[in-house]
Formats: sequence, C-alpha cells, structure tokens
Amino acid sequence: MKKFNFRKVLDGLTAASPVGSSGGGSGSVAGGASVHPGATAGAAGTPREEIQETLTSDYFQICKTVRHGFPYLPTALAFDPVQKILAIGTRTGAIRILGRPGVDCYCQHESGAAVLQLQFLINEGALVSACADDALHLWNLRQKRPAILHSLKFNRERITYCHLPFQSKWLYVGTERGNTHIVNIESFILSGYVIMWNKAIELSTKTHPGPVVHLSDSPRDEGKLLIGYENGTIVFWDLRSKRADLRAYYDEAIHSVAWHHEGKQFMCSHSDGSLTLWNLKSPNRPFQTTIPHGKVQRDGKKTEPCKPILKVEYKTCKNSEPFVIFSGGLSYDKPCRRPSLTIMHGKAITVLEMDHPIVDFLTLCETPYPNEFQEPYAVVVLLEKDLIVVDLTQSNFPVFENPYPIDIHESPVTCTEYFADCPPDLIPVLYSVGAKHKKQGYSNKEWPISGGAWNLGAQTYPEIIITGHADGSVKFWDASAITLQMLYKLKTSKVFEKQKVGEGKTTAEIVEEDPFAVQMIYWCPESRIFCVAGVSAYVIVFRFSKHEVNTEIASLEVRLQCEVEDIITPEPETNPPFPDASSQLPSLKSLSGSTNTVACEGTMKDSIPCLSVKARHVRMPPGYQADLVIQLVWVDGEPPQQITSLAVNSAYGLVAFGNCNGLAVVDFMQKTVLLSMGTLDLYGSSDPYQRQPRSPRKSRQFAADNFCMRGLSNFYPDLTKRIRTSYQSLTELSDSPVSLEFERCKSPTSDHVNGHCTSPTSQSCSSGKRLSSADVSRASRRGPGRPPFRKAQSAACMEISLPVTTEENRENSFSRSRSSSVSSIDRDSKEAITALYFMESFARKNDSAVSSCLWVGTGLGMVIILSLNLPASDDLRQSEPVMVSPSGTVLTLKGAVLTFACLNCMGTLTHRPYEVWRDPHSADDGDKTRKRKLVMHSPSSSQDMGDHQFAVICSEKQAKVFSLPSQTCLYVLNITETSFLLRADVVTLCNSVCLACFCANGHIMTLSLPSLRPLLDINYLPVTDMRIARTFCFTNEGQALYLSSPTEIQRLTYSQEMCDNLQDMLGDLFTPVETPEAQNRGFLKGLFGGSGQAFDREELFGEATAGKASRSLAQHIPGSGGIEGVRGAAGGVIGDLTRARLALDERGQKLGELDERTASMMASAEAFSKHAHEVMLKYKDKKWYQF
Repeated sequence: MKKFNFRKVLDGLTAASPVGSSGGGSGSVAGGASVHPGATAGAAGTPREEIQETLTSDYFQICKTVRHGFPYLPTALAFDPVQKILAIGTRTGAIRILGRPGVDCYCQHESGAAVLQLQFLINEGALVSACADDALHLWNLRQKRPAILHSLKFNRERITYCHLPFQSKWLYVGTERGNTHIVNIESFILSGYVIMWNKAIELSTKTHPGPVVHLSDSPRDEGKLLIGYENGTIVFWDLRSKRADLRAYYDEAIHSVAWHHEGKQFMCSHSDGSLTLWNLKSPNRPFQTTIPHGKVQRDGKKTEPCKPILKVEYKTCKNSEPFVIFSGGLSYDKPCRRPSLTIMHGKAITVLEMDHPIVDFLTLCETPYPNEFQEPYAVVVLLEKDLIVVDLTQSNFPVFENPYPIDIHESPVTCTEYFADCPPDLIPVLYSVGAKHKKQGYSNKEWPISGGAWNLGAQTYPEIIITGHADGSVKFWDASAITLQMLYKLKTSKVFEKQKVGEGKTTAEIVEEDPFAVQMIYWCPESRIFCVAGVSAYVIVFRFSKHEVNTEIASLEVRLQCEVEDIITPEPETNPPFPDASSQLPSLKSLSGSTNTVACEGTMKDSIPCLSVKARHVRMPPGYQADLVIQLVWVDGEPPQQITSLAVNSAYGLVAFGNCNGLAVVDFMQKTVLLSMGTLDLYGSSDPYQRQPRSPRKSRQFAADNFCMRGLSNFYPDLTKRIRTSYQSLTELSDSPVSLEFERCKSPTSDHVNGHCTSPTSQSCSSGKRLSSADVSRASRRGPGRPPFRKAQSAACMEISLPVTTEENRENSFSRSRSSSVSSIDRDSKEAITALYFMESFARKNDSAVSSCLWVGTGLGMVIILSLNLPASDDLRQSEPVMVSPSGTVLTLKGAVLTFACLNCMGTLTHRPYEVWRDPHSADDGDKTRKRKLVMHSPSSSQDMGDHQFAVICSEKQAKVFSLPSQTCLYVLNITETSFLLRADVVTLCNSVCLACFCANGHIMTLSLPSLRPLLDINYLPVTDMRIARTFCFTNEGQALYLSSPTEIQRLTYSQEMCDNLQDMLGDLFTPVETPEAQNRGFLKGLFGGSGQAFDREELFGEATAGKASRSLAQHIPGSGGIEGVRGAAGGVIGDLTRARLALDERGQKLGELDERTASMMASAEAFSKHAHEVMLKYKDKKWYQF
C-alpha cells in the first residue's frame, strides 16, 4: 500500500512539471524533431527507471524484400526453354523474372527507361535487356538478386531489334537507321563487323528501307542472316562473303518474320492483316499470301481491310500440321471486337479473345534448337493487365491456372492491411472456404513455367495480407515466407441490391462510380470478426462460419450529422433548467419503440441511405457472412460523409466508426445504436476551443449566454461549464448509468440526429416526455413538416469550414499544417474522428482499476475517452443494455490523431480484449445461448498488473506517452515540423515493442517505447503519388508494405534480422540443368540439307578479322553485378580471381583508349610525313635562285 501511495505522489509531482514544445533533450527525427521527457530523471521508483528497453538501433535496417502482382505497363517478354523461367520488361524500366511458385524476382534499370526487348542467354544464367535509352544491359541471374554485369550505350543510333542465336556469344543489334551491329556478349564490346543498310539493299533503290524490325539467322545455315526492314524489304545476308544472297520486296510494311525449322521457308506478317510465305528458291514474290480474317467483298476482287498482324510464329510438329499463331489481323468492320490471338492448325482456325490488349506472346517448344521440329506445347500471352498461358496440346486450347498472384488489380486496390504472426489456423481455414469457389475448365497439366528453386527458409510465422477493392470485394492472401497466394475472396456488395440503369436519381447514391468501394478494413484475427467501411457511408460486420446459411441481413440506419443551430433572436427566459435525469428514465425507455423513417417532402433527401440492403432471405456460402449492415443516412438534403475511422471489439460486441460529423457506436450483438453524436458534443465543457460561428452580419451573431450547453456537459462537474453553439438537445444526459439508455434502445429506423429524436410529427418521440415551451416555440418557428435540425451553413460557418480534417483534403494535399495552437477562427465546427481504439484502461484520473474504454482521436489532435459499462455477466449480454458515457478525460496533441496503444507497467503491449471464435451456425450445437469465451488481457487485481499503465498516442506531428491513471505526460516527441505522418503503428519486434512511422517526406522511422527514443530514421520512400500514402502499413516482426503501382504490392522490412536472412529466403533463378542434345540430322540431311562448311563467328566477328568499332558509336559501362557476384561468392581464390578479372577489364578498357589515342597520333604523324615528303619532291631539283 505504501508503494502505491508513494507512486501516486510521484505521479502528482510529474503532473505538475511542465511539458512544453521546446526545451529538454532533442533528437533529430524526420527533419527537426525534439524529445521532451515530462518526468524528471533520477527519481526512485518512476516508471522510466523500471522499464528496460531492449531495442536499439542495431535491430533496424530497411530493405525491400519482394514485389507481388502483375508487372505494371508491360512491354517485353522472354523465355528460357531450358531453365523454364520467364522475364517481363515494363515501361518503367523494371524486369520481373518468374519461375515456379515462390520464384519471383524484381529488377530495375537505374535509368528508368522502358524495356524494348529481352533476350535470355539460354541455360547460361544471364539476360540481355534493350532499353528505350538505346542501352544494352547484361544481367547476371546466377545470384538471387540479379545485377548488371555490363552495359553498352549507343550514342549515334537507336536500337530497334535484337537477336541472340542459341549457344552464340554474338548479339545482333538492329537500329533505326537500318544498320546491323554485332556485340560480343562476354566483353560487351562492339565488333568492327557492321552491315550497313546501303550495302544490304540494291544500289538502284532510291529510298531508305526504314528501321530494322527483324533479325534472325537461318536454321539451316548459321552464316546467313535474315534482315527485315520496316518498308517491306527482306535481305538474306551472307555473313562470310559480306553480301546479300537474295532480296525480297513486299508492298506492305513488315511487323515480324518467322522461320520454318528446315530453313527453306519463312513467313512474314504485314500491316494490312496479311501473312506471306516465302521460299528461298524463288524470292521474287511470296508463293502464298493469306489474309486470315479478311472476307472477300461482294465484288469478288478485294478483301475487306484488316488490322495489322503485329507478330506471327511458325512452329512445326513431327506428327501433325504446323501451328501458325499470330496476334491482331482482325477486320476493321467490327470495331467492338476484343483483342485476339489466332491459332491456325491445319485447316482449323481458333480465335482466342482476350480481356486486354496483347503486348507480346511466345510459343513454348520442346526443343531450344531452331533447326528441329519445334513441337509447341503452350503459348504465353502477355496482356496489358494479365498473363495467360494457353495449352496447345488439347484441341479446345484451355488455359493453365495461373499460380502467381497477378490478379491483385482485378479490381483497383483501394486499401490494404497487413497481419504478421497471426493465429496459425487461419490460413488453412480461409483456404478451405476459398477453394470451393475456384473456377473450373483449366488445363489439367502442370504450370509450364517451372524453373528456379525455392525453399521456406527460416521464417515460419504466418502472415496475411488483406486488400480491399473498388468493386466491393475483399481478398485474403497468404503472405508467409515472402510469397503471396490468394486464400479467400469476399464480395461485400452482395448484401446490397444491384442498382439498375436509370435508377440513379432515386437511390440517393453519393458516389457515381464504384459505390461499393471498400474504404477501410478492420479485422480481429482471434475472433475472426471482420468489418469493412464502404465509400457510400456504410459499415458491414461479418462473422466467420464454416456452414452455409440462408437468412435475412440485419441492418441499421444511423443519422449522423454535425449541427449548428441557426436562431436569430433566442429568448433566454424560455430555456428551462436541466431536468432531473431520474425523472426522465420512464420517458427514455418509452422511446425504444420503432419509429418509421420520416422523409422530407419534395425533392430534398432525408433519412435515406445511399444503398438498399437486400430485404429477402440471402444464401450465404461458408466463409464470412454479413451479420449487420450499418448505413449513414441523408440529413436535410445533405449526403452522409465518408467514414474516416473504424474499430471493432468482439469481446465487447461493439463497433465504432466516425467521420467529419461525429461518432457512432453500435452494439452488433443486440443490433442497436448506442451512440450517434456530433464530435463537438462529445466534449461537453471540456472542449479547449471556442467554436462560436463568426459572421460579419449582426443578425447572424450568437449570444453565448442564450444557449444551453449539450447535456453531456453534466458529465464534467469539476470543470467550468462552457456555453456551446451547437443545438440544444431535446434530452439531457447525466452521469447516471442509465443516462444513455435512450441511445441504446432507440429504433435504428427512427428519425434521429446525434442520438436525439428530431421528428416533430413523431408521436413515439413525444409520448411520455414533456417538451419545454422553448422546444415547442422553436419547433413552431421552423414550420410544419420541417425537421428541427438543419444544416446551418451561414456565412460564418462557411468561413470556418476550412479544409482541415476531411479525407479528401488529406489525399489532395501534403502541404497543409495542423497545430493545436490555431485560433478559433481557423477551426472547423466539423472535427473528424480519425482514430478509435477499444481497450481495458483507466478511464478517469486516479481510477483504481481498469475498465472497458473507447479512445477517440480527432482531426484537431484531441483525445476523448468514453467509458463502456457492459453487463456484469455474459448471460445478460444479449438482454441488458450497454451504456456509453464520457469519462471527462480529454488529452491533446498536435495534428490529427493516427493511432493508440496501451502498455502495461512492464512496457509490454497490452492486446485488445477479444472473444475466442466459435461458429455461429455450428450444426452440433443447438444451444444458442452457450457462454462466450472471452480473453480480456487484464489481470483480476491491481497487484498482478501493477498500479499503472502507459497510453501511447501518435498524431500526424507528435507522439506522446501518458502514465495512467494519473494522465501524466511522461514523454513527448515532436516527430516533424515541416511534414506530417501518413501512417503510424505500434508493432512488436524481437519480443519488444516500438512505434513505426511513415512520413509524407519519405522518412521511415521507429521509436522506442515508452521513452520515444529515435531508433531508425531513413529517407527511404518519397511519396510520389497518393497510392503509396493510402496503402502503406506496418505490421509486427519488422514488416511493411505499400502499393508501388496500381498492380503491384511492394513488401519491405525494417528488421536487421530479416535483412540478414533475406538471402536464404529468396528463390534461386538459375539451377544447373544440362542442355538437351541436338537430334541426329541423318546422313542425307547432313549431306544435302545445309552448308557443310562450319561457321566460326569468333573468326568472322573478332577483332583480328573485323577490327574495332568506332568508340564514338557506343560506350561500354561496367556494371555492379560483378562486384555483387564477388560478395556473394564463397571468397578465397574465387573472389580474388573475380576481382582480378574485373580489374583486368578496367585496365583493358583504359589501354584500349590509350591505343586509340596512339593510333590517332600515328595517323596524324603519317599525314604530316607524307605532306613533308611531297613538299621535298616538289622542290628537290630546283636551284636556290628558282625558289
């Protein structure tokens, strides 16, 4: 007992010490932050000395882990047929490399230039990328994080096409000028061998052939190169003799060329939708021309015009007709037809329509050798927003079921939440209910992109990511061990009636597009209670069940509007004193009867929800089933405001949500509204701001003495009662436990504002309750049929309504500044509820025991604590009402409140109370009244938990730690002065707890708790668009994520331990695989089928024969991949050899530059010598007098 009293004395002393915004120790956080301890150090027994904080800066490091989803804006596609890995390039300079599920790698070009083309060095563990900035890059794939080994930047020509023959180290590069260059892959240096466009075409040709659109060597003879030019010219170039063997011309532009495997024929696709088949023996004209989708017109002469065939592939089969596969080529007469891929197999033509435009496609074949029967088995189709693989081995061409999480963007992502270290039974349970909804009709063969290797690694805790989408769907993803797999999809829009075309005017919608978009998500993994807030101002509470049910959906309507009375000359003598709360008890109970919704006459919308809940029985499959729908309604023609905060607690059976108008608390067990009140009315007399409306007009000015304050002010007897400008309620509340029974018991369909009956014609509202003369006169002044509450948008209110706390302004501007010292002129009467938190805490100053509380944070940095009075026993929970009452506690911070947390006296995070999950529709349990199993996380006595706890509150500008119950501010940290926080979460890491923050200026910070010491502060992620700000979230174990593009989720870690173990968790892109042997060609084919002369590219393209290319044409840039490879190697001799090789490369480059300068000087000297010799010969025989 002495210890308890002594600590109370210390709390009183620390409460008396000032906590200012300046002074004390300071630490730099996010550019100008300061730490201000509120308690004096050194006092024995203070909480600051008891808690040993274990986290230090050594525990933190930031790095990106993995990127999930579909590559944003794809441009290029490549496949390694031996390693069986796929590469996708994008317009933003990114490369995604995919193998078996779990093998997913993301690379990024530093320049950010679009990827034009990708070429694998087949079975070599390397990849060549050609970018729009005319640079070639060689990527090393033999390490888990690929890096660039070499780069080659073209200075005078633009790259248009690349081709790398199988098992060759010489890359052919076509340019916009029509020239073809050759690059050595090993050294990444240009060869002196160049095929100039003017030598490739005939001398008599007067026009430029255009850019090179195709390059390929003949399958029959590697010494012959086929060059396709854009204008329709085809050149078959003999590399040995350096001349054209044949030339072919076609009237239409060429888009692509494909060889027959025997090397005697090739096929071209053209801009008029035609395919031409050419024979090398008769190149004067194509021996076959077809327009696959062109119909012969009525005159019988011309076919109807068709779109270009952008790409064609010609693949042969040993036992069947060849496959001709192409994209495009549809006729122009059907403009609404979707993009298509056409498969021609013999006489059969199959058109596969796609949902999105086709970017590129590749045919997967059994052999990597171009001179063998190709035996195609699948087609990979890269669409703008999807990746499809078609099975060619079945006649109906089914698609493979895609194992990658590339459908994140199936509907645009609107919000995300991340849960690490959640209950392990959740993932199999969610998967079991989600597997029942999978589509049928996929190919029964295994996914063909099966390269790479991946193992689980050391990380074993389960992780779940939840994404909310614009169409109202919610997806649950298994994110364990840096993978991503969809578990379950919930369609929240199914609780509402579908809006038919033409009914938009009568539905009272506030959102024209995507009215079911998910705005906020709240999930309790332990109880499996799930709650969503939609953009149309509704909240849905879901319960999880393994059984299908057929039932009606319960719904409530809540009238939540911020009201300011508009009375010109109130009469003070008509205002009666506050009635006694005990005398109101019968009348309050009488208000629990059902009251019909009262709609305003005329076109004004009033008491109308934005959407219509299904009124019939609805079949709900196993999984999450809607338990309650809560909708905000229109008030006097004003639409309901979007919800800005949401919290649910399964142990209490309550859901709370708020917007810029106020707060609503709903009992989802009894399906009743407990509280519906404007934010200003939650303060009572504790509001630290004067919010009287200003107006330049005399008639609009309010006399403060003529208004009664809200009844909630009776809860604050210890404070001076402040006159309010909000409307005088029809009922007055007291500190009595029954004071809010009206709020608990009112009908969800009655006409209420801020929890009070407002319909002047409602008999049930007036029955049993005596209206004062002021109320009657006030109602009579409004006129008949007019609701007593009206949106008072006077000039004063319009001036005050600055964009301070609404979500729209949060998304539209990052430059606003909020401060708790702003004058009342700059204050908005609409104070948004920005954070809610249910917890077991000390509600009032100097309480002796914890109780159930709801912490409310506002956009002005105010924290209000509401006490929750729950029935004493669980048996009475379904019948006895829950009471919500303000505790009188109001705390302040700078900026909008973002998050709350509670620590016990040992500094350990106190978890929220929850109910252990039980199936609400279990077939083996007929007793519906069985007891709930609650986990309260609060010890039974104060001796078990200590006599105090810490409340952690973080706002956009500031973090504070309060000691409860004394409400002493122990620590303050001004996190940022020039920016503001977008997200803050209290998370666990290494069996300790910290505060993780993400700032709008790109800083990611972690702070120790409870002392708020800066542990990490890195300017890591600039907020380039609102997507990052809206989706960034932290979770436990040092994990975080955000939406890096509309289609991709980027995960990162701020844990040093995970950064160290990341290398083991990533998949291997390259695995040792033997290259298949080439088929025996046979004696006759070897004798007559091709050139008997072996083709030595090294002899032809090497420096000894071809010489050196001009250094001004392209610049070689060494990459960092070699150094990373050295770090990843085992060390010792291997590392030394690699370093020596890199040093030799650099030395060779410098020597090459010196050699070039020496050659230039020698040429200059030779020219000078020649000129001197000519002068000497000229004057050799002349006498001196002849000069």
